[in-house]
Order: sequence, then structure tokens, then C-alpha cells
Amino acid sequence: MTTPDTGAPYDAEAQVHLGVFYPGIGPQTVWEDPKAADQVSADTFVTVAQTLERGLFDAFFLGDGQRVRENRGAVLATDIAGRPDAITQLSALAGVTDRIGLVATQNTTYSLPVDLIRRLASLDLLSDGRAGWNIVTTDNAWTGENFRRGGWLPHERRYERATELVELAKQYWGAWSLGDVASSVDADSWLPGSTADVTRTSDILRARATPTVPGSRQGRPVLFQAGDSDGGRELAARHADVVFSANTEFDTAVAYARDLRTRLATHGRSADSLRILPSATVVIGDTAADADEKARWLRESAYNPHRAIAYLEHYWGQDLSAYDPDGPLPDVEPVDGELDPSRGTIQIADRTGKLDQIARWRALADEKGLSIRQLVLEVAPNFRYVTGTAGEIADRWAYSVRHRVVDGFNINPYHLTDSIDDLVDKLVPALQERGAYRTEYTTHTLREHLGLPAV
Repeated sequence: MTTPDTGAPYDAEAQVHLGVFYPGIGPQTVWEDPKAADQVSADTFVTVAQTLERGLFDAFFLGDGQRVRENRGAVLATDIAGRPDAITQLSALAGVTDRIGLVATQNTTYSLPVDLIRRLASLDLLSDGRAGWNIVTTDNAWTGENFRRGGWLPHERRYERATELVELAKQYWGAWSLGDVASSVDADSWLPGSTADVTRTSDILRARATPTVPGSRQGRPVLFQAGDSDGGRELAARHADVVFSANTEFDTAVAYARDLRTRLATHGRSADSLRILPSATVVIGDTAADADEKARWLRESAYNPHRAIAYLEHYWGQDLSAYDPDGPLPDVEPVDGELDPSRGTIQIADRTGKLDQIARWRALADEKGLSIRQLVLEVAPNFRYVTGTAGEIADRWAYSVRHRVVDGFNINPYHLTDSIDDLVDKLVPALQERGAYRTEYTTHTLREHLGLPAV
């Protein structure tokens, strides 16, 4: 294989950076398995965070949602119900961990800017410089109804507001200037330095604040951004320290890295100022065939009979519980109107195109003789499965990281806690054997773990 052109030089000593991203909802996690841990229990999160720290992971990421998912006006029974605030959860984990980074997903559209910025700064200070912010831009009116602001922000302006909020956050976090302790009259009551007001005034963000906490050991929280869309890539190139992507396949990852690093240069940033961590679900088997079989089981568990019916109800807009998941598609017509957004993010093409989508599904089902569940398994979003033995995956990942195609991976666990144990007890040793993963923590802050420039 030829050396890929990624906009960064080959590095034979590069180490694989690893995070675990737990979204807390959705079919990507087999939460209904009787052996799975309680998805919202404090004990579960303590166990997971401490296990990952034993595995020397860079960070533990929590997803966050400002409204639970629904189906026909009720809490979605086939999804996980209950979404504790990520910053609150991670603040508790800061007290039972020492080194692992703690990253909170937080929304820029409906969060109060200064309140959000202050809480992130507090997590960073309390964790001694281990905090990160995963920046998301959820703008759907369904979520906004929880804030009496449904639909207030046009979809195409969500990254504009996100950019303004991130710029305000950086100003806020840098506005506490450290003083000289030797000049203090009374060291016991000394408060370091001075603060300055920060302001932002536009039609979509108005704020004025004075910082209430100093910066942490790492200066400020590390900024994460899911940057696959053009707007997301641009925000990442301007401000992010770490970027997620859906590009786990080698060739698409090469193209993504080249594009992103070109954008970095236009903003006066070096290729080494940003880490690229694609999201992936890792399925480890004792053999390649064993891993493939496990991935098949995972896919079928993700869209079990109950979820298959609920999936179609999202499009039909009515109760389909009387239909057999192993029978033909519903013979009733869907309700008029746009796709119900209460199941979370929807693609722009689906907002008004559900009737055409359903027509295509019916044609496909007729052509292939598919039942409801078989159709859903074929057309529902595919998760980014990375399958193989621990050694096979370690070989591929070490090659990709050393060629600077990516800097590591952000892993979605499909089962708590079995898949976490596989990562720590199987994949980590395989990477260490190849000299591609740390054997101990030699740094303290999240920024240092990732090898990012100081701020």
C-alpha cells in the first residue's frame, strides 16, 4: 500500500488515541440484554470510567439530550428512557478517577451560553484539567419545545450560533488573568489575578459575563466537534481540538484528513493542532468469523421485532403494533405531513420526502420479498462496525495512525459492560504489543494525553 497524502507526515512512533463515547440511547446499544448493566445507574458509570482508566484511555465521552425520544407522543418504549445531564454525571466521576478525560456533549442552540460556559469551566477546574466539551448543534423544534423556543433558529444558521458561542467561551475561559501570590497581603485569603468582562452581541447570541472560576491545569476544556458536514468541518477547522467523523474506511479517511488539514491551514492552524478520531463500534472475536457472527447478532439485536415496528411507525405516523414484524409491510397509507422529529435527528431529505421514501421501500420489499423486519434491517442506518480479532484491528489501527490518516478512534460500546471489557482486556494489549499504545499514563490533563498544543 502506498503512503497516503493526508497533509501530515508519516510518524513511526505515533500512538493510537482512544476514547469511548456512550450516547445513552438508541439501537446501537443492546441495552435490553439481561446481562447488560443498568444504563443510567451511577454504579454503572463508575465501573465503566474506572475500567477505561485501567485501560489507559484518553477520555470517556457522554452523550446528552435535552429531551427524551418519543414515539407517537409517548416515551419510546424500545429506547433507553432517561438522560441525566452529562456535566453532572462527569462531575461525579471526577471524584472517583484520576487521569481519564471527561467529555460532556452539550448543545449550542438551546443552552444558555454563560451558564453552559461556566459549568464546563467548573468541571475542568474540579477535575484538575481533564474536561472536554463535545459541541453539538441540535436545532429541531421538537427539542426546542422544552425551552419554549421551538423552531426559533433556522436550520442553516445552527453552526453560525455555535461558532459565536465557542468564541464567547474561549474569551470567557481566558478572561481570568493569574496574579502573583507573592504580592498577596494575606495568602490564606488570596484570590489569583483579575477578571475581565466578556460580551457578545448579535441577532442570535447576546451575552455579558464576568468569569467566576480560574482556568484549570490545562487552561480550558478541550473542544470536540463532529465534523462531517461542510459546516461541521469548518467549525472544527476554526476552533476544535478534536474532530469526530464517520470515515472509518481507509480511503475515505484519507480524503477527509486531507480536506480538514487544508481547512486548518486557511485558518492559520498547523496539522498537529487537531486530532481526528472517527467514531466506530468495535466488535472483537476470537477469530474473524467469530467477529462477523457477533456483528450479525448485534445488527439483528439493534433492530429486533419491537424496534422494527417502531421504526416504521416513525414514518407512517400511526400505531402499527397489530402488524406482524415477520409479515408484509403495512397496507395502510401513512398520515400526511412531515416526518415526526420526536425520534431525534432526521436527515433533511426526510423532512418532507417520507412518502417517496415509503414508496421506494414498498417497491424494494415487493422485489425481494422482504418482511417488515427484513426491510428495516436492510434500510435502517448502518453503524460503523469495525470487526476482527484484537490483533487484526490493532494492525489496521496502528497503520492508519502512523500514516496520519487518523489519530485514533472514538468507540461506541454496544454492550455494557462486555464490550468495554473486550476493549481493555483484548484490544489494548494488542496495541501495546505493537508499540502503538501507552503502557502507563505519563501525563495528567486531557490536553496532554492527546498531545495537543498548550493554550
